[in-house]
Amino acid sequence: MIDCNEFDMWAGNYDEEVQIADDNNDYPFAGYKAIMNSIYAAVMKKNSASILDIGVGTGTLAAALYACGHRVTGIDFASEMLAIAKPKMPDATFYQYDFANGLPPGIAETKYDFIISTYALHHLNDGQKVTFIKALLPHLTENGAILIGDIGFPTKVEFSECKAQNADDWDDNEYYFVFSELIDALKGTCAMTYEQMSHCSGIMEIRPS
Repeated sequence: MIDCNEFDMWAGNYDEEVQIADDNNDYPFAGYKAIMNSIYAAVMKKNSASILDIGVGTGTLAAALYACGHRVTGIDFASEMLAIAKPKMPDATFYQYDFANGLPPGIAETKYDFIISTYALHHLNDGQKVTFIKALLPHLTENGAILIGDIGFPTKVEFSECKAQNADDWDDNEYYFVFSELIDALKGTCAMTYEQMSHCSGIMEIRPS
């Protein structure tokens, strides 16, 4: 179960700690900036896109897109994270909501050009990820895409190697993406691609099939 209080306490120095880990190429945030830049570049190919950011956190990526004229809706379960994000995007829409329970009722009928999520969905177990991604697909506009940047691996082999190399720091309460397993679980429901961005992270692009 996600501890919202833990994330509230982490909010103040979250961005700094992530940057240090990325600069040092350390698990779990190695590749963080590369992931953010890649998703940013993908969204920027469309003008004035509607974006749903799941696990918006302090708004690092969403605020950069917002500043370029994109329309942002953000979801996060941590009130202190949202308190940092909101001033960066005064006209954005925010929901404090635990996405483990799905999407907030307020956006039940809304569609988005991009649904993005960075370093958030690893809090869902493998079965919950599959259910959640299936639930997101109807919320895409025509030619819309889900972009997920997170701790992840092409196959279980790379997952196991990373776990062995980082045994002292590995978090067994998190559920990291293994693309080969996820694509099997979602076969027939969507089209998926995966790009590895570091030894412990990657980006998935998911579109309706």
